[in-house]
Amino acid sequence: MSDTIHADQPTRTAGAPLAEADAAVVMFHGRGATAQSILSFAGEFDHDGVAYVAPQAARNTWYPQSFMAPMEQNEPWLSAALDRVDQAIADVEDQGIPADRIVLLGFSQGACLASESMARNTRRYGGLAALSGGLIGPEGTPRDYDGSLDGTPVFIGCSDQDPHIPLERVNETAEVLDDLDADVDERIYEGMGHTVNEDELDAVDELIGSLVN
Repeated sequence: MSDTIHADQPTRTAGAPLAEADAAVVMFHGRGATAQSILSFAGEFDHDGVAYVAPQAARNTWYPQSFMAPMEQNEPWLSAALDRVDQAIADVEDQGIPADRIVLLGFSQGACLASESMARNTRRYGGLAALSGGLIGPEGTPRDYDGSLDGTPVFIGCSDQDPHIPLERVNETAEVLDDLDADVDERIYEGMGHTVNEDELDAVDELIGSLVN
């Protein structure tokens, strides 16, 4: 079964205990990184009552090829990764935190995964923070997602010259999520490269704070 690829990997946590938290941020690391590395972002956000949850990908990658590759080239890893997102959200909800108080945050491959998962599973979430990433699939992939994100706040940040993330895909992602009724804040940074800057962290901090302050 494809869902076993990532299912037995550990989940790292920080911040408030889930059972006591008012909101949660589910965090997805990039290719070659770890749950612990993406969890370090939690230190940038100073809010009481927020739990941070970071699943670990098998072999430190959610899927083997570029996010722009044909979908089948990333199977069964991609389906397993999307299943792992679903499970991580369900685990948080089981602790009493509803979807509209859950933020999905990802960097690079993790941002692609979080964006694709939200587009495929539309409802009101606490938010999405997609840092240097976008929807998955080759150019021309049909974006026939159903439903509504019902005003979910979405922050998308990326460089205009990211070596891994084409600007056109970032723009497409913003447009698709906007069409799904998200409240999209897209910020493109000149010459930044494949990294995260202070403005992005401030924007995500504000997004998280809106759920608990």
